[in-house]
Amino acid sequence: MNNTIDKMTFKHLLATSTREKEDSYVVNEIFTRYPSVKELLDVTEEELMQIKGIGKVKAAQIIAALQLARMNPCPSEDRFTIRSPEDAYDYLSDMQHLDREHFVVLGLNTKNEILFKETVFIGSLNASIVHPRECFKHLIRRSCASAIVAHNHPSGDVTPSTEDVNVTKRLAEAGKMIGIEILDHLVIGHEKYSSLKEKGYL
Repeated sequence: MNNTIDKMTFKHLLATSTREKEDSYVVNEIFTRYPSVKELLDVTEEELMQIKGIGKVKAAQIIAALQLARMNPCPSEDRFTIRSPEDAYDYLSDMQHLDREHFVVLGLNTKNEILFKETVFIGSLNASIVHPRECFKHLIRRSCASAIVAHNHPSGDVTPSTEDVNVTKRLAEAGKMIGIEILDHLVIGHEKYSSLKEKGYL
């Protein structure tokens, strides 16, 4: 895939600009936090400086290198399109194997193509902990048109809890004010899922 070639090119570019080896902690950590080319191109100096080993000078060098890369056209990434809750489950089905609850946000463009996937919380779901701010800051920064959120139930039972419903409603209300619609909230279990949209909570 062109995706792989692009990332290899970016890895070499970042290694050169930071005077690091391509398999160094700094370069690997950048790609761990920003796995897609689009996320790399959108990164800020402040975000880079949160990575151990990157100070203001090195962050500025990386941004300069990325801006140079932006000027050179590269093949667009193949994006996964969400047309139904089943599509979202197919994309997120690996979450069924997690032994703790993970709350994930999928940012979508106007064509319902996935722009990014971000884990915003790990632990038991609670409306006071899963704050809309943590979900929407990623969506706003990447200019997303809509989003799908999901979390897993390690027990395998996909019955939505009261907290699941509360979190869903709170995020939906925040989305309406901001202008980024929450299309669905999936609860993922063992080989199955539950859509809070289909259950009438959205």
